[in-house]
Amino acid sequence: MHFFFNLLFVIAAIKWGDWKNWREYYPTYLFFIGGDFFKNAVLHDYKLWSYKETIFGSNILYGHLLIDIMIIVLVYSSTLLIYLGNFPRNRIKQFLWIMVWVFLYSLIEFINLNYLNLIEHHHGWNIAWSILFNIVMFTVLRIHVNRPLLAWMISILFFALLWILLEVPKETLT
Repeated sequence: MHFFFNLLFVIAAIKWGDWKNWREYYPTYLFFIGGDFFKNAVLHDYKLWSYKETIFGSNILYGHLLIDIMIIVLVYSSTLLIYLGNFPRNRIKQFLWIMVWVFLYSLIEFINLNYLNLIEHHHGWNIAWSILFNIVMFTVLRIHVNRPLLAWMISILFFALLWILLEVPKETLT
């Protein structure tokens, strides 16, 4: 099923992505995937969520890391080509555009969690945390385009806040 969702993102990027300006989004893509790899490394033994494949493709996508890498390569790149490539100039429309993407990502997670069994939450993570995470993520991705240092600071502070609020044990770092 992950193949299907990833394919939908790629098709959407082909249709609505801003391919001519992909170089402008490349630093933000590296920031995006860097954050994901950092999360995977730091929380390797204390995952807040994990992906799994249950419908088809389970012989190929047999673990969280493989599915996450596929998402990083296909979904994240497709997302940025559409999200940043069509980002509006009007403040109200910007807010609405961010909320559209928060809704889309959160809806996919909700379906994958409750109906398709493609994701599991752990250690107190839930859909409300995912929605908050998506709000911060899409806001910070846009900030990163023009103010990368500010985006890094917000990300580090948000990671630290989640670490404290979710009571991640310090032994996770050993």
